[in-house]
Amino acid sequence: MSETQFDNLAGELLEIAKAIGVEAGALIARRRSEGVEVAQTKSSAVDVVTFADRESEDFIRARLAELRPDDGFLGEESAGSTGTSGIAWVVDPIDGTVNYLYDIPAYAVSIAAVQVPDAALAPDPATWTALAGVVVNPVLGEVFSASAGGGAWLNSRNGTRRLAVNTGVEVGKALVGTGFAYDAELRVRQADFIRGLVAEVRDIRRAGSAALDLCSVAAGRLDAYAERGLNPWDHAAGSLIAREAGAFVGGFEGAAEGSVLTFAADPVLAEVLAPLVFELHRSAGLPL
Repeated sequence: MSETQFDNLAGELLEIAKAIGVEAGALIARRRSEGVEVAQTKSSAVDVVTFADRESEDFIRARLAELRPDDGFLGEESAGSTGTSGIAWVVDPIDGTVNYLYDIPAYAVSIAAVQVPDAALAPDPATWTALAGVVVNPVLGEVFSASAGGGAWLNSRNGTRRLAVNTGVEVGKALVGTGFAYDAELRVRQADFIRGLVAEVRDIRRAGSAALDLCSVAAGRLDAYAERGLNPWDHAAGSLIAREAGAFVGGFEGAAEGSVLTFAADPVLAEVLAPLVFELHRSAGLPL
């Protein structure tokens, strides 16, 4: 594939993701106004799925199947499927479901299109190439988007602007986002990690949506973000958006972002902060 063909494909996939993401965002906002009902729990009693999660994913998957029938699909709420095109969609129908349940306006639809080396296998952050990503916060009317090589953008009620991470931030003045696992025992260890980190940085923020946290790094609302335990759909779109805004995004010691760690920051800040995060994880007894 030539560079022009690659750019054209990324642009095409981005437009599809934006259109469907905005539609799905309107759907979940409408369902939230009608009242939310928990459909089931997953990994623990506090890890909930609403009927709106399922409806949103079904809607996104059906729309993608109409427009891109040969692509693969990996979503949070349904079984994945492989395709034949070498493109797969990685979808979180509502990132921040607990916020959604409590009507806290920090939840989003996250849709990413990734190129996979083997169309017969499930998408893996360690091997995929992210081509397009969209994160839609329907409550605030914000649409974060990026395509590979095309920069990161925010479209909101105030217009459209290109995103860029904060630079020149010292560790001691860095505002860092994070999150916690649903498992109570693991949360205790994560609290130990935070106890060490908060002594070294400006402060900590915990918004409850990994996708929006990564977009906040891209938009300069956070200086850095570090969280363990994420699934591919949690970070696929947000990682591309942060990266296209100039962030380093990855895991420990050169690994791709993923379940062990998803870390994002300006590259200069990352050189200092990432080793500190690693050491604090180790000291807290978190798996590395």
